[in-house]
Amino acid sequence: MGAGSAGTWGPWIAAFVQRLGELGWIEGRNLAIEIRWAEGRSERFAEIAAEFVRLKFDIIVTSGAAASAAKQATTAIPIVFLLAGDPVGTGLVASLSQPGGNVTGLSNQSRDLVGKRLELLREVIPGLRSIAILINVGAGNGGAEMDAIREASRALRLEIVTLEIRRAEDVEIGIETLKGRTDALYVVQDPLLNTNRVRINTSALAARLPTMHPAREFVEAGGLISYGANFPDSFRRAADYADKILRGAKPGDLPVEQPTKFDLVINQATAKALGLELPPSLLARADEVIE
Repeated sequence: MGAGSAGTWGPWIAAFVQRLGELGWIEGRNLAIEIRWAEGRSERFAEIAAEFVRLKFDIIVTSGAAASAAKQATTAIPIVFLLAGDPVGTGLVASLSQPGGNVTGLSNQSRDLVGKRLELLREVIPGLRSIAILINVGAGNGGAEMDAIREASRALRLEIVTLEIRRAEDVEIGIETLKGRTDALYVVQDPLLNTNRVRINTSALAARLPTMHPAREFVEAGGLISYGANFPDSFRRAADYADKILRGAKPGDLPVEQPTKFDLVINQATAKALGLELPPSLLARADEVIE
């Protein structure tokens, strides 16, 4: 179940399919793959999950945002999630070491990365005093990250302005209201926001707002900086889970794994457009600098 769109998830799905092939599962030979796209619309999750249950697939692979809908739809079909911010807190699994039930997968540690992201923003903007948080409240899956942002912001003495949206159409209007009210924009990981990352970055640039993102794909689409798990690597590791389950393993016996590969990506062209002089020490630490 693709919580985003073919355009945004395509490279990640390709990494997943490639890894399955390396493990001996070839589409059209000994494997059939069906993909449904929710296009960032959380109301589609339950509908797609119900369809997959009717079709009696052997495994459902989905993002953390849509995994709850899949779990509610079936206790029999194994579910592998990835990009889950807080799988224990949201009730997807009983614990990371012993998930139990029919669900397992990969966390993206979004809560644990908040402090590092805010520190990076302070390097980019030495006089940083306030940040706006862009969150899709319609999805209801960013609570843990928001709690971590509030906690880290208090420690860094940063003021928070929360920008809540429910639809893609809310992005431009919402970001426009932030102009002159805050120093930077922090984007919370979510399928709707991921699908609309070009729209977000175009609006943020017009409002003269530096942006912090959860993944490199946002920076490739014009964002300023990202720090987070490498999504293609996570999708490859999700294929390892699928392989084990197809060979007889029970999902409840497979511990939830944390990311092992993280990327710091900076868009130098966006920095120049914003009139920002990035510290050489920061550029030297980046895994990729987009010129």
